[in-house]
Amino acid sequence: MNEFNLIQQYFSGKSFPRKDVILGIGDDAAITQVPENQCLVTTTDTLIEDVHFLKGTSAADIAYKTIAVNLSDLAAMGAEPAWLNLSLSMPSVDKLWLTEFSDMVAELCEYYSVQLIGGDTVKGQLSLTLTAQGFVPQESILKRSGAQNGDWIYVTGTLGDAGAGLDILKGKLTINDKEAREYLVNRHLRPAPRVLAGTCLRRIASACIDLSDGLLQDVAHISNTSDTGILLQLDKLPISPALGKNVDSLEKALEYATTSGDDYELLFTVPEEQKTSMQTTLDSYSIQYTCIGQVTGAAGKLDLLLNNQAYDLSSETRHGYQHF
Repeated sequence: MNEFNLIQQYFSGKSFPRKDVILGIGDDAAITQVPENQCLVTTTDTLIEDVHFLKGTSAADIAYKTIAVNLSDLAAMGAEPAWLNLSLSMPSVDKLWLTEFSDMVAELCEYYSVQLIGGDTVKGQLSLTLTAQGFVPQESILKRSGAQNGDWIYVTGTLGDAGAGLDILKGKLTINDKEAREYLVNRHLRPAPRVLAGTCLRRIASACIDLSDGLLQDVAHISNTSDTGILLQLDKLPISPALGKNVDSLEKALEYATTSGDDYELLFTVPEEQKTSMQTTLDSYSIQYTCIGQVTGAAGKLDLLLNNQAYDLSSETRHGYQHF
């Protein structure tokens, strides 16, 4: 099967059709139309076997995570996803793998109302590069910068689950509770991009970022770009029962919650005067959120408290995920 037959059989015509796509898969490039008074937001992520997913991960799980991590970036900007471009490198043409992979791509495109409009396929190590694009009104863009002294710090969902799930798959963490084990592994394999939360936070949050490399590392990005300090109350961190009840200590649960990557929850800051609006909006959609600290005026300073006492993590665990 050549490249063009592969694209035609597994990807062309299977994606959700959008009216703003003038020309999609099948030509040298796609042609799309950006809605009036909207900004185009673009993000790209590459996932490589044995780096971002373990060898033997199912095609459906790979497809799911590839799309989810990109949509999470758009969510952090307050953008509504619209278009995807996929570059797929694989060692050989495996029809069963491609069927499972492309079926999940089609399912997610339908669920999020996005269209796969182009890409490339090549022979090589199994890896995937996805570019996702979406729209956000210019006056409503969320950025990492913008946090101010006194703003409250929130996160969606729970923290640390994905890191624990990865350790389970690697054999580094043993959990006897089958239901908890499956929950944590699924949180690693299939993170939920908080697209709805991102759009809800427009005009409310002062800063926002998605948690891909660990809470401490990612909150530092907000601190650095906003020229502020950060105070985190570790006893307030939302830790799922599956994690909290199945690791051997509170310290281990906090280590997962603060430093492990791949949670893809949103971390955002909210001024005091916007707290009620934020709570009303997120509550109306049953979006889980937790206040975990406050922005301070001590630029570049990170303070960690546990039950109102200073808490120190080891220098090795404070860094979070490192790409190099």
